Amino acid sequence: MTDGSGLQAGLKNRHLSMIAIGGVIGAGLFVGSSSGIATAGPGILLSYALVGTLVVLVMRMLGEMSAANPTSGSFSAHADRALGRWAGFSIGWLYWFFWVVVLAVEATAGAKILEGWIPAVPQWGWALIVMVVLTATNLVSVGSYGEFEFWFAGIKVVAIGAFIVVGALAVFGVLPGAHTDKAGIGNLTDHGGFLPNGPGAILTGVLLVVFSFMGSEIATLAAGESEDPQRAVTKSTNSIIWRIGVFYLGSILVVVCLLPWNDPSIKEQGSYVAALDSLGIAHAGQIMNFIVLTSVLSCLNSGLYTASRMAFSLGGRGDAPAAFARTTSRGVPMAAIIASVVFGFVAVFFNYAFPDTVFLFLVNSSGAVALFVWLVICASQLRMRRIIERESPEKLVVRMWLYPYLTWATIALIVFVLGYMLTDTKGESSGRTTVLLSLLVALAVVAVSVIKERVRGGQAVAAAGTDTDKVPVA
Repeated sequence: MTDGSGLQAGLKNRHLSMIAIGGVIGAGLFVGSSSGIATAGPGILLSYALVGTLVVLVMRMLGEMSAANPTSGSFSAHADRALGRWAGFSIGWLYWFFWVVVLAVEATAGAKILEGWIPAVPQWGWALIVMVVLTATNLVSVGSYGEFEFWFAGIKVVAIGAFIVVGALAVFGVLPGAHTDKAGIGNLTDHGGFLPNGPGAILTGVLLVVFSFMGSEIATLAAGESEDPQRAVTKSTNSIIWRIGVFYLGSILVVVCLLPWNDPSIKEQGSYVAALDSLGIAHAGQIMNFIVLTSVLSCLNSGLYTASRMAFSLGGRGDAPAAFARTTSRGVPMAAIIASVVFGFVAVFFNYAFPDTVFLFLVNSSGAVALFVWLVICASQLRMRRIIERESPEKLVVRMWLYPYLTWATIALIVFVLGYMLTDTKGESSGRTTVLLSLLVALAVVAVSVIKERVRGGQAVAAAGTDTDKVPVA
């Protein structure tokens, strides 16, 4: 490995635009929405709207800080400066942990689809192939990552756009040749009302959909490697409202209008596949599987990129091995990428060898990290706004609305969601289990950071004492 001059501006504006759009469309939207619909009925729209509002507010805060100081460490670097070394260290490593676990989850999901198409290759073989190909992509250059993500995200965007248009035409009965006997706006209220399971189901729905929004912040990490970081952050932050409105609320609205919320096919086939099947569209299942596979590959590609850039930033701040902060001549942090993918491979192995013990622990203990990250972004913005206003007010090109009141309201909402999760005790991956295990891992990481700071402080004091001893006494 040769020491390059650090990360390079290899991402074009079109890459950043598509990374920002694709970042909010995770595989969780296609795969996880069916359980949300089964739980809350048409009221799941309110769950998505609530979490979407939360994400818009958090991204606005992150946009304010990142436009003023674009960096590959994003919120971890901001927390480092605003709250202290312990905060940047802790949230950086927790975020890295979250994404390397996601690598294993997504690699397994993609392998299941590919094995269904070509069963001659075992599932673990497909998981290995997918991981190796995307690792190679990330190792070549940031431009190759951007190009892959541009096309992956493009397919997702076109697919959801087409789904919304076709679905809307069917709902209003103007789609030629489609079976629209089950479709109609009436599905929103005809089967037990808009909230068939009561208003409490909205909050239960929030728990089911909140994690499918993770990834919105990737554009702020990638901005540091773009041609015009400030413009890229500003644009992605300002456009998130319509992105969430169209891709999440728009597509879910179409699903619950095409089919009654309690139609058994939604849970059996998945919400989007069931909705297309209900229209009598040929090969709907395979079309949807291709789109889900694209989303999985996109998530894998971005997950590896994101984990490696966070590791790179931690290495540069002395909170990870120094090798993580070194880049090749092409501006690629090779050691950070390899370390991230190795942990991802280990997690894939645990998924096959110990799915109900070790891997279940990994998934549950990383589950609430999204909410912890958002909480730290809020706390950082409260202090960082004052720092920016004092030192360089001209850099406040993106401003959080109604500061500081809306920031405090967002913090209260996140704390409320975490508290509500503690009341959910159903199943091995219950809300309570997820919060408590995630909290356990978070406390362990914070403890490591505090010990590390004390050791560093002790070494600094010792070094200062040694220097004083060397000064000759007059």
